[in-house]
Amino acid sequence: MYYMYVMRSMKDHKYYTGCTSDLRNRFNLHVCEKVRSTKGRGPFQLIYYEACINRGDAYAREKYLKTGMGKRYLKNRLKRFLSLTG
Repeated sequence: MYYMYVMRSMKDHKYYTGCTSDLRNRFNLHVCEKVRSTKGRGPFQLIYYEACINRGDAYAREKYLKTGMGKRYLKNRLKRFLSLTG
């Protein structure tokens, strides 16, 4: 399985969207600050993920969710969560 995931930094409240075949390990790498793009932004909260059988599908979904339409989709999908954490 391949996973597309979205995390939120508890420090700066910004989001990070990524893709991996091992979600637990990848999240732990983010937490341990071993990922250059998120280093110094932790702690993190995993707020959303999708599982795909095909690697290409997962990466295509990640790419889509980084677009304006994809961000709107996530905002709509997570509206209850986002209103609680505002």
